[in-house]
Amino acid sequence: KRENKRALQGEMGLEPAVDRPLFGIISRLTQQKGLDLVLTLGEGITQLPAQLAVLGSGDKAIEAGFSSLAASHPGQIAVRLGFDEALAHRIEAGADCFLMPSRFEPCGLNQMYSQRYGTVPIVRRTGGLDDSVVDIADDSEGATGIKFSAYSARALAKAIRKALVL
Repeated sequence: KRENKRALQGEMGLEPAVDRPLFGIISRLTQQKGLDLVLTLGEGITQLPAQLAVLGSGDKAIEAGFSSLAASHPGQIAVRLGFDEALAHRIEAGADCFLMPSRFEPCGLNQMYSQRYGTVPIVRRTGGLDDSVVDIADDSEGATGIKFSAYSARALAKAIRKALVL
């Protein structure tokens, strides 16, 4: 995991920092996927002792928002617009946590990929995300990720801080 993280940081232009949590996002960049919540956190993300790697495409305003964050915070936030299956696997393999704050998600696959790669999924309690991730507060022995309920940037921020503490 450490080698994958180091390689991903290099590939994405992030500062090499194994002690800094790396959050990943691989998604259609749309409100349905909750990425407006991540952008609402905006500069707040950069105040965390963490990094963010984003891969996806979609809503042009959301694309522009992530691109602007990355341009303002090189080394801490990296964005690749488009689809790249090999890079998607490298993000899953190298990230410490995976963000899926979806507004709704009938099934979802990335949270299951994350679990397979040893990457902690941070998901909203909705649909297939709620069904396939066990929160540490619900089962400390069988936990597979972190869940939050409210569709709000505040709830997402609290879940991210919980991940940083854990």
